[in-house]
Amino acid sequence: MDGRVTSQMPTQTRFLRPCWTLCHREIVRFARQRSRVIGALGTPLIFWLLVGFGLGRSFLLPGADETISYLEYSYPGAIAAILLFTAIFSMISIIDDRREGFMQGVLVAPVSRTSVVFGKVFGATVLAVGQAAIFLFLAPVATISLSFSGVIATVGAMTLVALGLSGLGFWMAWLMDSTQGFHAIMNLVLLPMLVLSGAFFPPSGSGKFLQWIMTVNPMTYAVALLRWSMYAGGGPGAAGHRISLPMALGITCLFGAATLGLSIHAATRKASMALQ
Repeated sequence: MDGRVTSQMPTQTRFLRPCWTLCHREIVRFARQRSRVIGALGTPLIFWLLVGFGLGRSFLLPGADETISYLEYSYPGAIAAILLFTAIFSMISIIDDRREGFMQGVLVAPVSRTSVVFGKVFGATVLAVGQAAIFLFLAPVATISLSFSGVIATVGAMTLVALGLSGLGFWMAWLMDSTQGFHAIMNLVLLPMLVLSGAFFPPSGSGKFLQWIMTVNPMTYAVALLRWSMYAGGGPGAAGHRISLPMALGITCLFGAATLGLSIHAATRKASMALQ
C-alpha cells in the first residue's frame, strides 16, 4: 500500500496494534512448544550445576582478597546464557514465518515496518526475561542473597540485555534464508560472545589477545551489569570484571540501541528479502 495511505492511518492501527499482536503471537507460540522451554532453561542450568560443583567451592578472583564459590561467580553467566539462547532462538520464527508465507502477509499489510521489529523483539524479550526470572529462585544455591531492590535491578538489567540480544537476533534472522545458516552463525559468533564475556572466567586472568576481545565484546558489559545489579553495587562477585557500573550500563544501552537500529534499517530497506 502507498506510504501516504499508511501515514494517514491512526497510530494505534499502524503501530501499536500490530506490535502487540506480533508480541502476543510469540508468547503463545512459545507456550505451545515445551521443548523450547526445556532447551533454553535446562541447558544453562545443567552446565552451571555440573561445572559449578565440579570446580569446587573455592574460586579466587584475580586481584581480590577473598574467594567465592564458582557456583556464585558463574551464576550471572548462567542467566546471561538463558537470555542469549531464548532471545536468539526466538528469532528463528522469522525464517519459519517467511517460509510459511506469514511474514509476506505482514509486510504487504498497511502497518509500520518498525512495529514488526518491535513486536518480534518485545516478544522475544518477554520470553527471555521470563525464563531468566525463574532462574533467580536458584540464587540461594549460589549463596547470593537478593534483596527486593536487587531483584528489581536485576530484572531491569536482564530486560536491557534481552532487548539488545533480541535486536541482534532479529537482524541476523532477517538476513538469513535458512535455519541451518542461522545455527551456523550462532555457533560461529554468538557462543564465543558468551564464553568470552567473563561469564565463566575473569577477563583479567586471560591472555592479552583474549582480554582485547573481551574488551570489545558487548556481552562483557552485559554480564558485568548483571553482576552489579545482583550485588547492588558491591561484593566480590561484582568486582570480577573491574568494569564500572556506569560503563556497563552505558555500553549495554548502546548495544541495544545499535541492534534495534540495525533491525529497523533491515526491515525498512531490505524487505524484499522477506518477500522472496
